[in-house]
Amino acid sequence: MSRRVTLAAALAAFASMVGFGAAPAVAAPSAETPITFAISAGGLNITAPTTTVDLGSGVTGGTVSGSIGPVTVADTRGLLVASWTATVSSTPFKTGGGTPAETIGADQATYTPGLATIVSGLPVPVAGLPGNLGAPRTAYTATAVGSNSVRWNPNLSIQLPAAAVAGTYTGTVTHSVA
Repeated sequence: MSRRVTLAAALAAFASMVGFGAAPAVAAPSAETPITFAISAGGLNITAPTTTVDLGSGVTGGTVSGSIGPVTVADTRGLLVASWTATVSSTPFKTGGGTPAETIGADQATYTPGLATIVSGLPVPVAGLPGNLGAPRTAYTATAVGSNSVRWNPNLSIQLPAAAVAGTYTGTVTHSVA
């Protein structure tokens, strides 16, 4: 029996034996460029009104109250878990020479944080409970990822003792954040 092989079949058989035909898979040329960048760590800041806030006037045994203006915490530390606590405290309120009848203690001042407004980021702000400023107290806390900012407008109410003398009383409310 004779076998007849065509030239095309013979060439195909020869090409498959020596590896001709389809080109072998070769990786395409490439060039890699390393990329770096930095996110600068900012800080933790708090702002509150710096001008004198006038709560008006009242009579002994009464109360004076009002808004003390917006307080804002800005956290630009760039942390994976950014949490902060804003604290509020007060000095006593004094008029004249400061004798006991001319001083109204910080424990007569009640601080109410008010509602928070998220200025930036996605923080979860939590208000502290209203209460007197006889000791420092929490105004707000917040937790977020990355930079964030929260603003609130607190109210201050001062109980005027029946034994207080007439006059203009001055004290200082301080907000801090850590």
